[in-house]
Amino acid sequence: MIPAAFDYLAPTSVEEAVAALAEHGDDAKIIAGGQSLLPVLRMRLNAPEMVIDLGRIPSLRGVRDDGDAIVVGAMTPHAVVGTDPLVAEHAGLVAQAVEHLADAQVRHRGTFGGALAHADPAGDLGAPALALGAEFVVAGSAGTRTVAADDFFVGLFETAIGEDEILTEVRLPKHTGWGAHYEKFVRVVHQWPIVAVAATVRIEGGAVAEARIGLTNMGATPLRARAVEAALVGQPATEDGVRAAAELAAEGTDPPSDLNGAADYRRHLARVLTRRAVLAAAGVA
Repeated sequence: MIPAAFDYLAPTSVEEAVAALAEHGDDAKIIAGGQSLLPVLRMRLNAPEMVIDLGRIPSLRGVRDDGDAIVVGAMTPHAVVGTDPLVAEHAGLVAQAVEHLADAQVRHRGTFGGALAHADPAGDLGAPALALGAEFVVAGSAGTRTVAADDFFVGLFETAIGEDEILTEVRLPKHTGWGAHYEKFVRVVHQWPIVAVAATVRIEGGAVAEARIGLTNMGATPLRARAVEAALVGQPATEDGVRAAAELAAEGTDPPSDLNGAADYRRHLARVLTRRAVLAAAGVA
């Protein structure tokens, strides 16, 4: 299908983009890499009067070291994030997740911030960002503010980004030296995960000193498996030490039932994948 007619604007600064968004309001849509929006437009599930393209704003691209955090510009392509040495060293969980994200074409066209702002509960980046305690910097007509990951994902395809705001960058707190693994279960390669688990752990003396675990597609938003995190602390990084904690993975979740699996099946997968992800992050074969 062909999208409905719309006007197009390509600002060259965040200030211009914010002003355009404020001017057009509900009649405007932001486009980043377009991997989510373009199919929606082609199927005419949304018909904005104005599309504001962020692709010509250079300040929204790139990865940099900012002391205690790695900062990723919202318009940075997935492929750049996934191969960046700073991300690999200090936020390995994100690098792992990007490897599993869609296919090579999407990874080169899609953007890190665009995927997070889309807030698909089956998206591969929400759970890692949540587990790492990411911070989301948004700019709007009232200025710039920072939103913690725990407050960013509000509901199904809904975030804390205001109607007149744009996500500009994502701050990933450094987890240098932590083990990381993203375990994803799919029926078909490159598919959205039926369930996935993002795990990063810090090991001291053969035991888990800290653990942070995010769940993908186990509710309307990405979720933290906090019961598992608490239960893992002090446990030996072994199959037996991890198994009991992983059994808590489905606590507090509300997974969907669809053609790919019933809710109970997803709860089972969450427990199995959590055990695998934690063991892999801890370096246990």
